[in-house]
Amino acid sequence: MKKFKKYFSVMSGIALSLSLVACGPQESSTESTGSNDSSKNKEYDLLVWEDIEKGAGIKDAIAKFEEENGVKVKVVEKAYAQQIEDLRMDGPGGTGPDVLTMPGDQIGTAVTEGLIKELNVAEDVQSIYTEVAMKSQMVENKVYGLPKAVETTMLYYNKDLVSEAELPTTLDGWYDYSKKVTDGEKFGFLALFDQIYYAQSILSGYGGYIFGTDDKGNYDPADIGLNTKGALEGAEYIQKFYKEGLFPAGIIGEQGINVLESLFTEGKAAAVISGPWNIDPFTKAGINFGVTKLPELSNGENMSSFVGVKSYNVSSYSKNAELAEKLVVFLANEENSKARYEVTKEVPAVQALANDPVVAESEAAQAVAEQSQFAELTPNIPEMNEVWTPTDSALQTIATGKAQPKEALEQAVETIKGQIEAKHGGK
Repeated sequence: MKKFKKYFSVMSGIALSLSLVACGPQESSTESTGSNDSSKNKEYDLLVWEDIEKGAGIKDAIAKFEEENGVKVKVVEKAYAQQIEDLRMDGPGGTGPDVLTMPGDQIGTAVTEGLIKELNVAEDVQSIYTEVAMKSQMVENKVYGLPKAVETTMLYYNKDLVSEAELPTTLDGWYDYSKKVTDGEKFGFLALFDQIYYAQSILSGYGGYIFGTDDKGNYDPADIGLNTKGALEGAEYIQKFYKEGLFPAGIIGEQGINVLESLFTEGKAAAVISGPWNIDPFTKAGINFGVTKLPELSNGENMSSFVGVKSYNVSSYSKNAELAEKLVVFLANEENSKARYEVTKEVPAVQALANDPVVAESEAAQAVAEQSQFAELTPNIPEMNEVWTPTDSALQTIATGKAQPKEALEQAVETIKGQIEAKHGGK
């Protein structure tokens, strides 16, 4: 089995690299009510669930689509990570959307459950997107959505605390810097390494992986690499940041993200790993920050990161699926993707926009451009749902010193295997 890790070349992946997306659903007929109106309502022909505070980004496109097709489209904002769960509840009753937006790593589960429709999208349409973004929308070579935006983590640093000239480029460098400046009130480098979403950056860099792949590039849920020699080496490296007090105790667990962000916005942390969703909050906080790719590891490998893809998909419960698919293609085309970026700063995975000045002049976009060379796609198979909680639990016991890496990760892998067997028939 091949190890699950794919590096992308700068040239072929640069559009993806430029991707900035805020985690997070208004309407053309835009409302932010969150109400679940039926797509057979006489007042409109299509119901679209858009992400929180992102409706403004498609307002003009929706108006143009309505005019060109003689239809009415209603847009309701909902948290995009929650939309698939709401679709499970509202779809069967006829109160769900025709078009929704969702994370790429939920595609496999949605397809398995029959929640989203296969799309009949021509090759020339598929080809406008970066390969990895388009891959996130495919299951067994069938297309189930079109990518609207992508994201990956990067390093934020406070220019008033650490100048560009003295900015460490390696994680060892940040470790040494943190040992010099950490005093219990102020800290050097911080990251949420008690969560696999962030810890994978190190585990993967040392040779760990989540799922292996077969010769065709399909994920193999029977091949779990979270307790390999490389993964253990990475976990041991992570452990010393906690063990030596370089990370505050409050950074562990559910409240960790709030502690990390507060320390940075208060000027008490020199650098943090986060995603594009914090560009606006950190700017509004008045922090004089810079952004760059993640540091290199002691073995010479760059820290990896997950690529997150947001997409537009058509509900299997839609009574107007053909029109819904037409809208998805329209919203995700080059022109409307650029227009959405200008409003939301969610840079799309459209290859032609890579060198567009509106996108390329962003410092943050350039940081993600560099980091994308070392990024890997979050597995979009249903079995990935069984990975998050056991692995996070293991990492938290490592961070708190309640278990050693080998013991914790082996237990996590056993738990993951058991849950896959129980919920997915061991496939």
